[in-house]
Amino acid sequence: MYHDFGRTYRGRFAPSPTGPLHFGSLVAAVGSYLEAQAHHGEWLVRIEDVDVTRCRPTHEHAILRTLDCHGFRFDARVMRQSERTAAYQKALNRLFHDATVFGCACTRKEIGDSTLGADGAPVYPGTCRAGLPPDRETRAWRIRVGEAVIAFDDGVQGRVEQHLATEVGDFVLLRADGLFAYQLAVVVDDAEQEITHVVRGADLLDSTPRQIFLQQGLGVPTPQYVHLPVAVNAAGEKLSKQTMAAPLDDEKPVPALWRALEFLGQSPPAALQQASLHEFWEYATIHWSLAKVPKTRTIAV
Repeated sequence: MYHDFGRTYRGRFAPSPTGPLHFGSLVAAVGSYLEAQAHHGEWLVRIEDVDVTRCRPTHEHAILRTLDCHGFRFDARVMRQSERTAAYQKALNRLFHDATVFGCACTRKEIGDSTLGADGAPVYPGTCRAGLPPDRETRAWRIRVGEAVIAFDDGVQGRVEQHLATEVGDFVLLRADGLFAYQLAVVVDDAEQEITHVVRGADLLDSTPRQIFLQQGLGVPTPQYVHLPVAVNAAGEKLSKQTMAAPLDDEKPVPALWRALEFLGQSPPAALQQASLHEFWEYATIHWSLAKVPKTRTIAV
């Protein structure tokens, strides 16, 4: 299932099909695509639909159509998390075997008063770590983090260090509704696809230490990470379906692509907004520089 990475750069774009792509999605796609192009590498597309309750095939089709209309070309078949539950179960079984996974009976309400962690979610207080309370049954399965401190150097955000116990706590791998958690799924998928570089939005920066922790537990390589600034609205909210972000216009791709390039600090000439799709990508590929990307987590648009 797992492989050592070779020398070929391999990146990926991994949208969740909960709605159409918007400008925030485009920023991540453009940055990851151009970074792969700059390294003469491969760029894959993965549909992160592990949460089947929120994802729809119609949105997946729209996402793939929008990527095509905006000139993105990817190098292998599309992977879908909804088709990979056996792989996630295999990874979970391995962690079970190593005795790092335990059953948890806590509801969200029961841990809702805990200190908020790095990503704004409550830090798990360890209630069931030593065994389930009397007359309680397992709802979810968590992994023990012990005293692990995870540190890595991000290609844009710099040095990141996280003490998992105090900033996250033992985190969920299999949810109470029977669905596998994103943190486990993304680690298994990156290993399976031999992803060498993960370029994505900084909204996922605080999840990365958990993913590295799982990579270490499963004995798979850790990619290089680059977390790009996230587009937010005037209220500081990430652009999303929930914040009514406008979908991309498949009929007029270049203006939005130009805005994404400008957002990423590349200073494209104004005349490029009138270029053809081919001319845009030719310019963007030649002039792309990761060093120019603003070293901040968010930028208002």
